Amino acid sequence: MTHYRWPLAVAVLLTLMVGCSRDSGDISLEQLRGQTHIHGLAFDRSDSERLWLATHHGFYAVDRDGMARRVSEETHDFMGFTPHPTDAETFFASGHPARGGNLGVVVSSDGGKHWEQRSAGADGPVDFHQLTVSEAGPDVLYGAFAGQLQVSHDGGQQWQIQERAPDGLIALAASSRDPEHLYAATQDGLLLSPDGGLRWRPIHPERRTASLVVAHDGRLYAFMLGGGLLVAEEANREWEVVKRGWGERYLLHLAVDPNDPERLVAADDEGRLLLSDNGGRDWSHLE
Repeated sequence: MTHYRWPLAVAVLLTLMVGCSRDSGDISLEQLRGQTHIHGLAFDRSDSERLWLATHHGFYAVDRDGMARRVSEETHDFMGFTPHPTDAETFFASGHPARGGNLGVVVSSDGGKHWEQRSAGADGPVDFHQLTVSEAGPDVLYGAFAGQLQVSHDGGQQWQIQERAPDGLIALAASSRDPEHLYAATQDGLLLSPDGGLRWRPIHPERRTASLVVAHDGRLYAFMLGGGLLVAEEANREWEVVKRGWGERYLLHLAVDPNDPERLVAADDEGRLLLSDNGGRDWSHLE
């Protein structure tokens, strides 16, 4: 079995270090890809023909015409982006302000136009590269910073350190069924914590690098390098490979249309946006 460890970690690190311009006008997705890179994405809950993109230099919307426009007045490096599971106008993020430093935990309540710090986090200001909110309990958030896992039980106001984060952590996903259940994509595979990050165990027999994990409406999505796109029900975690044949490419971010569970959008390691209308079996490029 081939293990893809350091190529992914190095690629992600290099991605985070890329410098780019800050154009706030309407631009094509190809132009946007040349200027910045994506840290997170989501469908607009109020209009799933619109996509939200959290990038290295601001927060963008992609509308029906396929053009990207910067929504945020700030050109922050929005890392750890995660949308509120019920409120279409509310988003959480972390990362770095344009002037440097750490953002702590920032929240937008007006669709990404304005952002304000809700908390510095425990021992902050933090820079959560991984941040997730539970569909099962929207006041419960988890974030990882400096090798430690933090949790908030009041919508991000107060944070406490739970335990060390899993080694080689790449992505976190709070369960959509139980706010105490937490999933992790790591360089050593997929993990589950049944108690909010205090203990971890593998939930996939292969220990390949997992580049993403997403929990939505009782279903899990994950991508394993060399293994492809996987889907499982949270109730049994019996994984099905829905798409192989990615070659050297891999997916870094994925979102599910809240109005159509068969409709997925993803961003690959080259910053390209992909769309599937059949649950991930077939994909087309968004231009």
